[in-house]
Order: sequence, then C-alpha cells, then structure tokens
Amino acid sequence: MALMPADEKSICAMEDGSGSGVGGKKVSRWPGYVHFIFLLTVVMCALVYAPRFLAPSLTSVAGVDFFKPRPSSLGRVEGGQGQSVHSGGGNAVDEEALVLDNQVGSPCASMPSHGICCDRTDFNTDVCFMAGDVRTDAASLSFLLFLPSHAAPNATVVGKEERVRPYTRKWERHLMDRIHEVRLRAPTPEETAYERHRCDVVHDAPALVMTAGGYTGNLFHAFNDAFLPAWLTVQHLRRRVVFVVLAYNPWWAGTFRELVSGLSDHHVIDLLHDKRTHCFPGAIVGTRFHGILAVHPERTRDNRTLADFHNFLADAYKEDDDAVKPLERGTSPRRPRLGIVSRKGTRVIENEAAVAQLASLVGFDVSILETANGAPLSSEYAAVSALDVLVGVHGADLTKLLFLRPGRAALLQVAPLGVPPIARGCYAAACGMMEVHYEQYDVVANESSLRRRYAADDVVLTDPEKAKQKGGWEITARVYLGGQNVSLDLDRFGDTLRKLHSRSMRLPVAA
Repeated sequence: MALMPADEKSICAMEDGSGSGVGGKKVSRWPGYVHFIFLLTVVMCALVYAPRFLAPSLTSVAGVDFFKPRPSSLGRVEGGQGQSVHSGGGNAVDEEALVLDNQVGSPCASMPSHGICCDRTDFNTDVCFMAGDVRTDAASLSFLLFLPSHAAPNATVVGKEERVRPYTRKWERHLMDRIHEVRLRAPTPEETAYERHRCDVVHDAPALVMTAGGYTGNLFHAFNDAFLPAWLTVQHLRRRVVFVVLAYNPWWAGTFRELVSGLSDHHVIDLLHDKRTHCFPGAIVGTRFHGILAVHPERTRDNRTLADFHNFLADAYKEDDDAVKPLERGTSPRRPRLGIVSRKGTRVIENEAAVAQLASLVGFDVSILETANGAPLSSEYAAVSALDVLVGVHGADLTKLLFLRPGRAALLQVAPLGVPPIARGCYAAACGMMEVHYEQYDVVANESSLRRRYAADDVVLTDPEKAKQKGGWEITARVYLGGQNVSLDLDRFGDTLRKLHSRSMRLPVAA
C-alpha cells in the first residue's frame, strides 16, 4: 500500500479507523469483525491498484480505463501532451468512438477500427485515414499501422500501401512533384519482430499530416490551400489533434502561430527532422477542399459554414482584436470605417492619396493598410475586422475578407484591365458565403497604366478577352496581373463609394 497516492491512502485509513483523529486506545465490541473488514480492505486495494504498477496494459477492464484522464467538455482527453516513453506497445489511449472523417458521403466515413482508407475522388486533393495503432517511421517518411496482437490478419491492411502528397492542388503536377510523398502501410514482419518502432512519444490524439510547402508563402494560398482545408478536416475534433508538418520552417510557425494553436492543443511535429517514433491512435494525411475559399455546409456532418471559419479566426486572434484603440474603431459611429489596401510593386493605385481623400469627403473614416510591412497577422486581423468597407486592387491581401464581420461589412475589389473574371472568381463567392457584401469596380483602358505602353487601338487595351485567348496564361500573368497599375477615375469610383456609404449608414450602429 506504500505506492498509493496520498488521497487514496487516506480513504483506506478512514476505513480502518487509523484516520479518525481520536487519541487513545479504543476497545472494540466485535474485534473479529473489524479484523475481517481490515483484511478485506487490504485485499481490495491490492486488486485495484496492483495492476497500475505491475502491468499497465491490464488497467482497462471491459473497455473502461480507471486511470485515464477524463474527456473534457470539448470531447478531448485532458492532460494530453505527448508522453515520452520507451515501450513496445502503441498508444495507451482509450479507443473511444473517434470520428476521423467528417465528410458527408465519404468512402472512409465508416472505416473499421483498425484500417487504412483513402478518398481520392476529389479533383483537388487526396485524403487518407488510418485508425488504430499508428507509428511514424521518419527514415522512410511512413506511417505504420500495427494491428493488435490478438487480431487476425487484415487483408485490407497487410501488404497494402497508400501514398499521398498532402496538398490541395493535386492537378498541378509540377508543383505536386515538390510536395513530400507520405507512405501509409502495415509494418513488415521484420519491423514487427525486431521492434524497430518502439514508441518514443505516445500521443493521445490523432495526427494531421499537412505541408508548409507549396504556395503557402502567399497569404491567399496559405488560407485557401492550407488552413481553411485543415480547419475543414479537423475542426470537429475540437483541438484534439497533433499537427505533423512537412517542410516545416520558422517563418510558417511564427506567422500562423495563432491558427495552429486554435486548431490543436499539442506541439507541432517537424516530421522531416524529428527522428523519434511517434505513436498515435489514428492519423489523417491530407486535407479536405471545398473550393476557392469555400465551405459547403452540406458536405460536413456538422453543417459548418464559412462564417464559422471566420468565428474560428476571431477566437484565434481575440486578444489583439480586443486591443484595438477606440480611435482605430472610428471616432464617430455615424462615419463608417473604410480601409484601403496599399500595394507595392504591381497593381498599385497610383492616385491612392486622392482616392483616400475622396472616400473621406463621401463620409468615411479612412485608413491606409500597408502590406508586407512585417506586422503580425493578429494585428492585421484587428485592423480589418474593425472596418465597414475593405477596398483593394485584386491580390492576395484581399483574402483578409475572411476577417470582415459577417452580415455587416463589404468588400470593394478593384479589378484591373483584363482581370475582372479572375477577380470575381477568387472572392465573390466567398463573400456570399460569409454574408459580406461584394462590390467590384472594373477598370477600363483609360484607368490602366497599360495605356502608356500600348497603342490606343491595340487588342491588349480594346479587347482583353481576345488578347488572353490568343496569348494564354502567359499574357494574363505577364501583362494584366504583373504589368499594370491603375489610376482610378474619381467621378466613376465616387459613385461606387457613395453607394457603399449609403448601405453602411442604413445598418444599425455596431456595438
């Protein structure tokens, strides 16, 4: 009994009378009965606590583990950081009903308790799931599924190997060739026999394998290709998931720190450099994708929307949002707040100062939002979420529409010459899903800097769609996206600003 915790020892002490706190010797009327109770207590304590110290694998009785942390109200196991061990066994975690796949109609929605299943039906992404005793093999970039020793050989696992590149642009072959390929398989008999994969770290939550590579250095792609898909894939697990990241780098970790922490209660694992064997009760390799900045509630079991993703961002960045100074939130509730995204390099608003002055005359409190200034995303969230109208030329920074308040704010996208269809395709539908009002201002030839490079009758100016059909993506990228700035017609643009101001004034004053 010396090994029992103090609180458990005190319970036994109360039962045998030693913890009564009464001094002196007391004569019992039924000494034989007391001795019987004492011996019974000792035996019961031995039966209950001995397995904890002598055979940890026996602590579960009929699927109930008396010594496991209780699930929290969020449905995840508390005390859940990985535990360093050196054990031949897999996860000590109770295999509760853990739903890995939250996608409606998925072929993996009803996979067995020990198995591997891949959904390759989506044009953009492959997602694979592993349920059971999953262990990493860093040398071969593999996740191994160990079957229980008492289980019969599983034909769907033994001898089967799946390979997946966890990024959401599988149609873009030249890019996907640069994404690390992960293998999912059962261990070979030799790997099982020689215990090459004894657990160094045991986790009580499944792994999500994703990459920090691809185009994720660009803000649009960071959200569209990585974090929105990751949220779609694991938000139902309520932070009970361990991020296992390929191409991990300090910039990615620092820039998106709040988003990773908002999705997971655990430290990130750098799979390419962490050579230890990590053990999980399951794994998800790859992420779901619903479309460009899209969430389709009918495709998730819990009917999530893009507004729910906005709420996730609001929670992740809450501290900085609360820190916004009153002046930044507007000096008067009757002057709506408008922010102008100030680009550098290409697609610059050449008369930006005049546009800001015009917006102020219309009745907005105006702020200029500098880009690529090194500010943390949390402070940018705070600035944008306070706006009634976000204005900017088409580009990655307009991804910050996700920061705007659903049901109240508006996005005004300026589409340079030749860009309107691309601009609308990137952000219009997302605004609809977010319940953010969408307005698009299409630049005409006399507002484009291309008029200084091409003759007035050149097809580049007179018929951009025809020019793009002839020149393909090369002319779109080189000329229309990468080769022009804009100088907005103040009279025409003023009409759009007045329309948005009128809309903002009709809304109830925000708290």
